[in-house]
Amino acid sequence: MSAQLSPPPGDLAALRQQFRSGKAALIDAFRDTRPSVPATTRLLRGLARHVDATLAALWQHCGLPPEAALVAVGGYGRGELFPYSDVDVLLLLPNGWTLCEQPPDGPDGELQQALRSAIEQFITACWDIGLEIGSSVRTLDECVAEAQRDVTIQTALLESRLLTGPRKLFAEFRKAAEDSVDPKAFLRAKTLEMRQRHVKYEDTPYALEPNCKESPGGLRDLQVLRWVALAAGLGKTWRAMAANGLLTPFEALQLQRNEGTLKLIRARLHLVAGRREDRLVFDLQTAVAESFGHRGTRTQRASESLMRRYYWAAKAVVQLNQIVLLNMEEQIQGSRDAPMRPIDERFLERAGMLEVASDDLYDRDPHAILQTFLVFQRNVGVKGLSARTWRALYNARALMDGNFRRDPVNRATFLQILQAPEGQTRTFRLMNQSSVLGRYLWVFRKIVGQMQHDLFHVYTVDQHILMVLRNVRRFFMPEHAHEYPFCSQLALQFERPWVLYIAALFHDVAKGRGGDHSQLGAAEVRRFCRDHGVPREDAQLCEFLVAEHLSMSRTAQKEDLSDPEVILAFTAKVRDERTLTALYLLTVADIRGTGPKVWNAWKGKLLEDLYRLALRALGGAKPSQEAEIEARKAEARSLLALASQLPGTEGPLWKTLEVSYFARHDAAEIAWHARALWRYVGSADPVVRARPSPIGEGLQVLVYAPDRADLFARLCGYFDGAGFNIQDAKVHTTRSGYALDTFQVVHPRLDEPGSASYRDLTALVETQLTAALRASGPLPEPSRGRVSRRVKSFPVMPRVSLRPDERAQHWLLSVSTSDRSGLLYALARVLAAHHINLQLAKISTLGERVEDTFLVDGPELQSPRKQLQIESELLDAAAPLPH
Repeated sequence: MSAQLSPPPGDLAALRQQFRSGKAALIDAFRDTRPSVPATTRLLRGLARHVDATLAALWQHCGLPPEAALVAVGGYGRGELFPYSDVDVLLLLPNGWTLCEQPPDGPDGELQQALRSAIEQFITACWDIGLEIGSSVRTLDECVAEAQRDVTIQTALLESRLLTGPRKLFAEFRKAAEDSVDPKAFLRAKTLEMRQRHVKYEDTPYALEPNCKESPGGLRDLQVLRWVALAAGLGKTWRAMAANGLLTPFEALQLQRNEGTLKLIRARLHLVAGRREDRLVFDLQTAVAESFGHRGTRTQRASESLMRRYYWAAKAVVQLNQIVLLNMEEQIQGSRDAPMRPIDERFLERAGMLEVASDDLYDRDPHAILQTFLVFQRNVGVKGLSARTWRALYNARALMDGNFRRDPVNRATFLQILQAPEGQTRTFRLMNQSSVLGRYLWVFRKIVGQMQHDLFHVYTVDQHILMVLRNVRRFFMPEHAHEYPFCSQLALQFERPWVLYIAALFHDVAKGRGGDHSQLGAAEVRRFCRDHGVPREDAQLCEFLVAEHLSMSRTAQKEDLSDPEVILAFTAKVRDERTLTALYLLTVADIRGTGPKVWNAWKGKLLEDLYRLALRALGGAKPSQEAEIEARKAEARSLLALASQLPGTEGPLWKTLEVSYFARHDAAEIAWHARALWRYVGSADPVVRARPSPIGEGLQVLVYAPDRADLFARLCGYFDGAGFNIQDAKVHTTRSGYALDTFQVVHPRLDEPGSASYRDLTALVETQLTAALRASGPLPEPSRGRVSRRVKSFPVMPRVSLRPDERAQHWLLSVSTSDRSGLLYALARVLAAHHINLQLAKISTLGERVEDTFLVDGPELQSPRKQLQIESELLDAAAPLPH
């Protein structure tokens, strides 16, 4: 090892000032310029050149040897740099140079120590002047060895530029890096890596908070194409790839245009965030949109205009990525020469992909566009579409016009896809990915990329619709029967399931127009059924399902299912068993398709209870509260006998209970209460019992105590402080003045690996809650938990409704607001302060929004002045906390 280390020249403080002022000038010029792709290109290249000059000056300042080279790698190696991106560099040493931890004695050891000090000084100086640098120090042979072990390093080395140092060393490095790449292995590795990344980011370009670099359709998908092309020697630019037959000039232009859009959005996002931020999170979407000049209107937020622009670019990238990557695979893997299996005169199968027999198929026969997906659906062994087919579809978009949509042959084909025995989920997803679904169903095109600001949907409208379609399909697939056995059981006996598929496609298709999307959607599905010749009976069912797709969940979660009038009103609406079953299946599929946090076992039980009660009423059994109660008592006695409870021990407790108690609890709950309380009837001390919930999620907690005005508030206060979420509360006051309340609660600890067991948690609840009920004194203040980012970005205007029920015996209190910890307790404190009694509480959490309904009474509700005061205080309690 021989090198000459020169003394450090220059002034580091001056370099720091020069770098920061130069970067600020570039950013200010970009910020003050109208947002455009050329302006973004100037910024990214300008920042890269500015950093190039700064690093070269620092290299000289730190006196690094002339035999070593400084190389830009990774994204910086492409000659582009976003405002807050990392700067990745390689300090390349000639072969034979080493940096030992303990340098040997003698001249070589001194030289090694001097080199190590210079490198450390260089890296420190980079950070000191504000360069967020990612660095590695390797010899040429070490680079090759590391690249062969790690495809990420191999990828970074493919995009490299010499910043300073000997050109001969860099040329050797580039040749060695290129020679070390096996194009087939590299393609396989990058394809698997991309799939893994897509799964991580929900496998959709339409996430509500997408990562504009890493999500499907983001910049990384374009970089994958460049990397594979570089590895295979197929070109560095889109134009070069087109010259090598990977894409057409039109596709190259589309890739360039959409890449420019994504880069523009990412650059603006960095500037708005003031840091490296690649996620279009809710907190930043509006500010980024306004930096583009978008302004909110009465019907659309500024952020929606921005996100629609992003989604359309991302969708185009997904489509073009498919085309180019499949073409690369054919060239690199040689699958273009794989044997063909003719399917019919228009289509063939090659290497598991569906391929058009000729490039001009769709121009000659536009009917073949939809028939592509029917053939794909019927041939289960076909994994996807070939590059040739993707390209033909991409270029045939202009053919799908009004005449195409009105063509009877196309309408018949579309209906065949819906009515096929299987394959709807994968077929409709493919139709949406290729833009064919939106071009055939023009009403669907309007909601592609449409955001939803309701705090519980986590997908755009089109993705939610396809998720609901998937959920409905699963009810009819034996391999998914274990997920929702009752739904699968009903689906087995349901004729013409394609009616449900149509309802799923149209149930939210009118969102974003203003007005009632259910009624607007019903008009759209009525038109669709008429145009496609759907029989009248099935068309009427489709229209009903779209118009009423929210009514079953609303009734189950907000109404008192123990009230016969509620059941009669619901059954009058659904009219027959087939409609009831269809509405139930669509409702379950819809709630499950909103997001992973919305569905829970308690919602499932409420819906199933409503279904069974309505089915019984439709069967001719008039809801008879008296007969139902006697049946429940008889079943409860049988359960007590099975538990070795002596006959008659339930009598003293039951004599104190009103009819409403037996109407609101099922036989299993009645038996559990009797078994737990038979020896404590009239006890002055509170009794608390807890058990794992029979519905299989969370705990069920029983409280029996002398009633008092603040009892419900104290109960809610305990659950709030202990971290429980209340899903349901059944509140009853006995004739002897005792509260007998049952809560359905869940706790995050029960979902954590290695968390406390149900037995530990039930014992803890019984001990702590009993102690809390024995306490007296003022009620503590509610906890002020953190508000989620979504709630901050899309706050729900709190609404409180207090009105007498139809019999004028009680009042219905409805509260709608953003969810937060301590909310129910805050509401309960207001009710306690006004001595309002709770008869029933229906707690409904929809993602991060709550819709709570209470049945209450109390003397103060008879005074209009007091009622206004109570409503005002409830609104204050429901208002989002300041953040």
